[in-house]
Amino acid sequence: MESNKTDKNEHGIANFMALETAIANNEEGLVKELLGNQAMQELEKSYLIDLAKLSSNITIKKLLENIPIKQSH
Repeated sequence: MESNKTDKNEHGIANFMALETAIANNEEGLVKELLGNQAMQELEKSYLIDLAKLSSNITIKKLLENIPIKQSH
């Protein structure tokens, strides 16, 4: 069971890093694909929105703003 949780965390970290890179490179299609319909933590979402603001990409910023917030357990 523990291995599955670790694999999931590693996938999440890799996905987040890929999102950072896609945002920095203004790759709108890849950002949309990586986001899917998944919720994320508010802090992660806020960070990615700030990154999109630095890139001045309004489309990516809007995609990120529409991400649902993952509720804490």
